[in-house]
Amino acid sequence: MTVLDRPDAPAGANPPPSRPDSDRSSLLGSVILGAGAIAMLAMLLGLVALAFVALLHDGGSGEDAIVSDLDISLSEFAIDGELSAPAGEVVLNVVNSGAIEHNLQVRELGLGSANLMSRGVDTLALGELSPGTYELFCSIAGHESSGMLADLVITDADEFAPAELGDEHAGLTAEQMDQLMIDSMLAFPAETEGLGNQILEPEILADGTKKFTLTAEVIPWEVAPGEIVEAWAYNGQVPGPRINVGVGDKVQVEFTNLTPMGSDIHWHGIHTPNDQDGVSPYTQDPVATGETYLYEFVAEDPAIGMYHAHLHSQTSVINGMFAAFQIGETPLPYGETISGVTIPEDVVPQFDKPLVLNDAGTIGLSLNGKSFPATEPIVIDEGEWGVIHYYNEGLTAHPMHLHQFPQLVFAKDGIPLDNPYWADTVNVAPGERYSVLFHAEDPGTWVYHCHILTHVERAEGMFGMVTALIVNPKEEG
Repeated sequence: MTVLDRPDAPAGANPPPSRPDSDRSSLLGSVILGAGAIAMLAMLLGLVALAFVALLHDGGSGEDAIVSDLDISLSEFAIDGELSAPAGEVVLNVVNSGAIEHNLQVRELGLGSANLMSRGVDTLALGELSPGTYELFCSIAGHESSGMLADLVITDADEFAPAELGDEHAGLTAEQMDQLMIDSMLAFPAETEGLGNQILEPEILADGTKKFTLTAEVIPWEVAPGEIVEAWAYNGQVPGPRINVGVGDKVQVEFTNLTPMGSDIHWHGIHTPNDQDGVSPYTQDPVATGETYLYEFVAEDPAIGMYHAHLHSQTSVINGMFAAFQIGETPLPYGETISGVTIPEDVVPQFDKPLVLNDAGTIGLSLNGKSFPATEPIVIDEGEWGVIHYYNEGLTAHPMHLHQFPQLVFAKDGIPLDNPYWADTVNVAPGERYSVLFHAEDPGTWVYHCHILTHVERAEGMFGMVTALIVNPKEEG
């Protein structure tokens, strides 16, 4: 309320006595003059206050105070980012880059962020910090002991020097660093030995049963040009061969284990009888080295699932024993209008592809078992529609970003969504499957990658979870 504001008179109060017009004019003039003087005084006081605040902010030096905005990333299970700053005001910009809930606490200050779900963000203002070491940690049970602990180092302002680029850039000029990145990008697509996700054709038995044969063994696998690793593979492929069957099909899978340890096959997201679930020793005995085991079930329900080892999965799966398994047709939202865009009733995607994500083991950061520049380009004609099924067989979530074209998320774990939605970036947690549809309206080469930037770039150049969508222009005439 300003100095000229007055509360309303209470109900029932006597009105003020009337005054002659000349008195009212004199009173009005006095009020205006008084108000002007008060306003002038308020303005002067405000200027003084602002100057005082500025002086406090400068620490009385007359120079700009040091304010450091630091970017901090939380994941399973680490705290990374900018962990040093000069003495002064410090603000932490916190992002949860992991797949599960995390927070960030500063032990010495008793301050902390909100609990953040995957991709959540928060800003944590720490105020004026003196030189010293401040301990950062996640307070969610078990997270600190699992590795979510880091030191924030505050140094004297006069002694602080920005962090150097680090050992990975040691001795390189800016031009050399740029050239490494450019050369790595221009090497795409690079040829390597081996190709995963190949359709596995079944043997059709007398009663119509579709019988598939899978052999697991350790093989050499070229994950990137000249980079040969020991992969744990099905039928010599990473990812393993893709299995497609129809709803109601009888399925047999003859599995031979030639890996150095016992194994099994779990049908992730596929409805089976309990004794076919592939989780030894609960539903079967382990399949020992050199042994063969037969799985049998009916593909009762539509599914966009996957299959992978369950026993010793911390070794076998991340090193390559994963693959796609689909039952029935892709559940496209034919004819639906989503956010103003209508999906054609007769849309026929030019392709329907699995994109299997990994981030660990010998395979490492990869798409369909390959690291950039050996990742396979995704090619489509201008004006066509395409379907991608994301499968995350890794250990952390991956936000998958397709340049230029919004992705219509129409199914989660193979289950059609009641409300499909458009997304620029789709975050896929371990074990999840997301199915997306997009319309390739603009020709060109469009980058397609995980948006955790350390999963796609390093000092030597681009690598890991990057590919490109190549949209071929329509032929004129």
